[in-house]
Amino acid sequence: MNNNVRVRFAPSPTGPLHIGGVRTALFNYLFAKKHNGTFVLRIEDTDQNRYVEGAEDYIINALNWCGIPFDEGPTSATLSTGSKNEQFGPYRQSERKLLYKQYAEELIAKGKAYYAFDTAEALDAHRKDHEAKGKTFIYNWHNRLKLSNSLSLSENEVKAKIEAGDDYVIRFKSPQDETLHLKDIIRGDIKIDTNVLDDKVLFKSDGMPTYHLANIVDDHLMEISHVIRGEEWLPSLALHQQLYDAFGWNAPEFAHLPLILKPTGKGKLSKRDGDKLGFPVFPLEWKDPKTREVSRGYKEDGYFPEAMVNFLAFLGWNPGTEQEIFSLKELINAFELERVNKSGARFDPEKIKWFNHHYMQEQDNEELAKVFKPIVDAKLNVIASETKQSVAIDEITTSQAPRNDSNIDENFIALVVGLVKERATFISDFWDLTHYFFSTPNNYDEKALKKAFKEGSEDVLRDVMALINAINDYTTENIQNTIKGWITSNEIGFGKVMMPLRLALVGALQGPDVFDIMFMIGKNETLKRMENAIAFITKR
Repeated sequence: MNNNVRVRFAPSPTGPLHIGGVRTALFNYLFAKKHNGTFVLRIEDTDQNRYVEGAEDYIINALNWCGIPFDEGPTSATLSTGSKNEQFGPYRQSERKLLYKQYAEELIAKGKAYYAFDTAEALDAHRKDHEAKGKTFIYNWHNRLKLSNSLSLSENEVKAKIEAGDDYVIRFKSPQDETLHLKDIIRGDIKIDTNVLDDKVLFKSDGMPTYHLANIVDDHLMEISHVIRGEEWLPSLALHQQLYDAFGWNAPEFAHLPLILKPTGKGKLSKRDGDKLGFPVFPLEWKDPKTREVSRGYKEDGYFPEAMVNFLAFLGWNPGTEQEIFSLKELINAFELERVNKSGARFDPEKIKWFNHHYMQEQDNEELAKVFKPIVDAKLNVIASETKQSVAIDEITTSQAPRNDSNIDENFIALVVGLVKERATFISDFWDLTHYFFSTPNNYDEKALKKAFKEGSEDVLRDVMALINAINDYTTENIQNTIKGWITSNEIGFGKVMMPLRLALVGALQGPDVFDIMFMIGKNETLKRMENAIAFITKR
């Protein structure tokens, strides 16, 4: 292996970064860090017709959010991220275009490439003629002398066309009757018959290189040691190896990653699959600058970047153990290209939720509370405006942080989050899991009512209310000891007490420990809710 590992992620700024691109960036990042190497971001914007405003900044933001920032890359006009090694810059191909023509002309001088003056109409006519004869038109040694190029025309004719300003492209001269022996770290040895290869365009009539030429030149000049890219570029490997050979350069090692497949396992994952099945295919939300259409992102949908990275790492890679939860540092230590699969990896939207649930448990309650607080405030404002009802917590014990009249304190919210987050996958789940901590229930689940309230339940609740009233030091432990002691001494079934008590407090038979709820909402609110439940049942 090259001792100086340098890899690059080279997206085109034609729109938002697809989840497959993020996976490619991640594998490059892991490989670079595993070998104390450099992760380069290069923007391949040679196709100016497809350039989309804001796409480059989106790519940089996405990498940063995922926690896999580049070591070298372009300076952004709107972001603080910048180049860290100008020796290999600039990092946008549009800013390097003067380089490419000289390399294309070098290949012409070596007899490895040629000028082609064929019009689109002429090429289309040749294709149709071949189709009519049951053949496939390939622009290569079979027919290049029958076409308009510097191999079929005289030197003077070529010079005259160029001086006259005729449009031309520069094509690679693919060899005849040779067998290419290619190597791929993931796929092993590959053989290609050069007779089936066409003479690819290297330089376009608009003065810009094609992907193939720019890619090879940039990888060489930036001293890229390993090219780790998607399977869709595997058909280009033969041309790229030939270009390295034509220039007399040492080629990097190649590794082509498997496709990310639809949840069904059939076909490549697309945005349409996400729209149809209700999951994002982009890391961040994207607003199309032309159509204003908004596409969902994993960040805005409530996923943690650690969950996304852990999930993506397993799309095509296997550590060889039963371990599934990996920190980024653990992924770096374990990652090996040789353990990347050849076959496509099925995208499972439920699996990334599983990862997100795990990472939810590792989040700091105080940090979660900061994100959840605006949701609580907004919900309470709606409740207050609709019902004129004040928030539920009208007594705060010394172990609870104070609040003002309009906002629940973040410290209280953090305590609530700590009680329920094991049941949550997303922060957006918290309100449904915790609304009864902040707002008095005004209705009761019908099935729960039938299950919890039996004959004598009203008397039980009134007895429990008397017990609560008598507690001076209102702590979870004292509440629990008092009520459980009473249940045991009176030989009452726990369900006869705890189910109606929970229903009175929550409005349903759900939630964390009842005694935690009672402590959190305070004595007065607890008694108020029990009284409400008794009144509700009495009226039925």
